[in-house]
Amino acid sequence: MRFPSTPSRAMAQALAPDLSLAGQLLLVVVASLVIAASAQVRIELGFSPVPITGQTLGVLLVGALLGPRLAFGATTLYIVQGVAGLPVFAGGTAGVARLLGPTGGYLIGFVLAASFVGWLAERGWDRRPVLTLLAMTLGNVVIYAFGLAVLSLYVPAERLLIAGLLPFIPGDLVKIVLAAALLPAGWRVVASFRGPAAP
Repeated sequence: MRFPSTPSRAMAQALAPDLSLAGQLLLVVVASLVIAASAQVRIELGFSPVPITGQTLGVLLVGALLGPRLAFGATTLYIVQGVAGLPVFAGGTAGVARLLGPTGGYLIGFVLAASFVGWLAERGWDRRPVLTLLAMTLGNVVIYAFGLAVLSLYVPAERLLIAGLLPFIPGDLVKIVLAAALLPAGWRVVASFRGPAAP
């Protein structure tokens, strides 16, 4: 398998290569609201402080669509909104306690994962299903690395994986496959508008 490495463009940049600063800021705000909306898809687990949500799909799609710089801005803005008191975190919650509590590592992981997936997308990893699967999987690894690191401060080591990883794998697999179908299909739409040579 050949792994693309030459910088190109994320999908939003390909669709609007000359987007103004105001337009970029609008994209960041809209993307932060998309993440907030995905956080409201929530299933509580009685044995874990971490709920199942739609956030990982929202975060990683934002990364792939916007590229690293705007994705970093969108995910950071999302966290700032929640810390400032807007009910954007999972289940409509808010406050700095969410960032400093057991789920705080996942929030930090969102910023880094979206930026990383955006970096991969700029190198063409979101244009073919297999590479998209790999990019989304690596993004999830980043989220769980930080999420579990912080969660380990709140739950015993023997419960860490059941509280913060294993129950989420089936849903994440579905999200990864969904992204692997949506992103390459999106690029085909971009090509239809801008021609097959769209960068």
